[in-house]
Amino acid sequence: MKRIILSGGGTGGHIYPAVAVAEALKRRFGDGVEILFVGAEGKMEMEKVPALGYRIVGLPIAGLQRRLDWRNLAVPFKAVKSIRMAKRIIRDFGADAVVGFGGYASAPVLWAAQRMGVPTVIQEQNSYAGVTNKILAKGARRICTAYEGMERFFPAAKIVLTGNPLRGRFSKEGADRAEALEYYGLTPDLPVILVVGGSLGTRSLNEMMKAWIVGTDGKAPVQVIWQTGKYYEREMQAFLAAHPAAHVWQGAFIDRMDYAYAAADLVVSRSGAGTVSELCLVAKPVLFVPSPNVAEDHQTKNARALEAKGAAVVVPDAECRTKAMPRAVELLADRETLAAMSRNLEALARPDAAEDIVNEIVKVMK
Repeated sequence: MKRIILSGGGTGGHIYPAVAVAEALKRRFGDGVEILFVGAEGKMEMEKVPALGYRIVGLPIAGLQRRLDWRNLAVPFKAVKSIRMAKRIIRDFGADAVVGFGGYASAPVLWAAQRMGVPTVIQEQNSYAGVTNKILAKGARRICTAYEGMERFFPAAKIVLTGNPLRGRFSKEGADRAEALEYYGLTPDLPVILVVGGSLGTRSLNEMMKAWIVGTDGKAPVQVIWQTGKYYEREMQAFLAAHPAAHVWQGAFIDRMDYAYAAADLVVSRSGAGTVSELCLVAKPVLFVPSPNVAEDHQTKNARALEAKGAAVVVPDAECRTKAMPRAVELLADRETLAAMSRNLEALARPDAAEDIVNEIVKVMK
């Protein structure tokens, strides 16, 4: 029986890659593997992971606030307590390996495992390494990355380019486009832009859509699938009721992402690691509006890395309200550029990332 701890959390960007690897481990070993997740108390992983059928233990770890905050005084004490708990968890579980997926939740577990002689693997999702992963890389056996050139942050001998593991089966072929258009009530006679900012929503992208609809009087010769996000659903519904727009599908969530990608000719999106990896797999041309509100501005670095390879166009968040949709419509008319972007994205795709990471986990356990 192989016993493996997967740790990370705080956001879906850290949780779902870990779940994808857990699923790959189950496919590989079936009942011959036992998996334990370790996350941070009170964070989303404590609900999401059990809902997917996996066991999870929470640590009292907390991250530093970026501004002056009295809660920062408690961080060192929580870290010490979390490391002690992590050692006990690793010992009681009998872990053969510990895999960290970033975020402060993974730090105590990786730190403890390395000092106990348990092999560790780090999975870095972004093109700019996070603080936790940079600190713990020295003691890791393998570092699985999604981008080339990560020797800037990690020992070159430990790096394996695997890509980011994704749940589900995204591919360039994907769902049937005719079915997808019918699902969203769209016509095959006009191009489609998919605007997506995550399940909670993105203020900047919603304000961008409002400005564009008002500026075109809702009569632009394109169709839009517009995900508003949960936080902005009612506000954007009220806006659309007051400013009717032809050919716009609006919803808080997109349940059939395969249909959304199949219908779209172009995507306007944030540039988190998971989104970038999905877009490479479906080879869908994209205009990125990176979030400025993330650690080390990693979304901008992710987006610029693809832009440098001719696989994306980037509009800064501060300019997106007035510039992003006009640029997207302009791109739709340039079929040659769209085709080149699609080819370049496909060249970056890593469809077997989860299985490749499992291979590295197995190697370090030998």
